Amino acid sequence: MPERIRHILEMIRFSHTVFAMPFALLATIMAWRLPAPDGEKVALTWQAGLGIVLCMVFARSAAMAFNRLVDRKIDAENPRTATRHLPAGILSVASVAFFTLACSVGFIASTLLFWPNWLPLACSVPVLAFLCGYSYTKRFTSLAHYWLGLSLMLAPICAWVAIRGEVVLRHPSDILPAVMLGLGVLFWVAGFDIIYACQDAEFDRDAKLRSIPAKYGIQGALRIAAVSHLLAVLAFALLPFTAPLLGIIYWLGLAAVAGLLLYEHALVRPSDLSKVNLAFFHVNTIIGVGVLVFTSIDLLWN
Repeated sequence: MPERIRHILEMIRFSHTVFAMPFALLATIMAWRLPAPDGEKVALTWQAGLGIVLCMVFARSAAMAFNRLVDRKIDAENPRTATRHLPAGILSVASVAFFTLACSVGFIASTLLFWPNWLPLACSVPVLAFLCGYSYTKRFTSLAHYWLGLSLMLAPICAWVAIRGEVVLRHPSDILPAVMLGLGVLFWVAGFDIIYACQDAEFDRDAKLRSIPAKYGIQGALRIAAVSHLLAVLAFALLPFTAPLLGIIYWLGLAAVAGLLLYEHALVRPSDLSKVNLAFFHVNTIIGVGVLVFTSIDLLWN
C-alpha cells in the first residue's frame, strides 16, 4: 500500500500543487485582512483554513488523476510520456479511477467545512467538472493552455468565496481582488504551460492534437508565452488598486517576479529546449511561493 500511494502521488505530480496552493492561501489571507465594502471585517476560522487546504488538494488530485486516465493512450504513443504509470502498467486503470472518485467525493465533502456558507457546496460539482474538462481540450482547441490557466484561476476565486460568501452575495464587487489575482494566475499558468508544451510540438501535430506550439511553431509559441507573462505582470500590478492595503513590499516582490519571468524565457530557446523542466518547475515554484510570501507579509504588516 505505501508503494502504491507513492506511485499515485508521482502520477499526479503532487509536488506541482505549489502552482495553485499559494494563490488559494493568499486569497484566504486577503479575504481575512481586507475590509468588506461596508467596513465589516471577516473572521477566519480554523475550519475554513482547513477546508481551503483540503479542497485544493482533493480538487487538483482528482483533476490530475482524471487527466492521466483520459490521456493514457496518447501518453503511451508519446516517447516522452510512455513511461508514465498507466501506460507502463505500474498502476491499473481501476486503481486510478477509484482514486479519482475518492478525491472527487473528498473535495465535495470538504466544502461542508465552510457551512453555513452554502456557496462552496453549490459550486463544487460545476467547478470539478470544469477542472476535469481540461483533459479533453487538446482534442478540439489550441487554447487548451488557457483552459488550464482558467482552472487555476478558480483557486483564489473559490477561496475568496469560501471565506466571504455572504459578503460577496451582498456586494458582488467585493470579489474584484480575487478576480484580479486570478487573472494574473491565468496568464502566468498559460504562459509556462505553452513553454512546457513546446517539447511535444511535433508529436501533437502528428497525433492531430491541438496546442499553440503545434499550431504556431516553437518560436511563435514562445512569443505568445512571453505576451501571456507580460499580461500576468500587468494583472498583478493592478491588484493593489483593488486591494489598497498592498504597499512597497508588494511592489518590490512584483519586480522580482518580473525578473524571474525574464529569466525563465532566457532559459528556453527555439533551438534548445533542454532547460524547459528547469524553467517550468523550479522557476515557477519560486514565483508561486514568492508571491504568497511577500504579499502576505505586506498585508500583515499593514
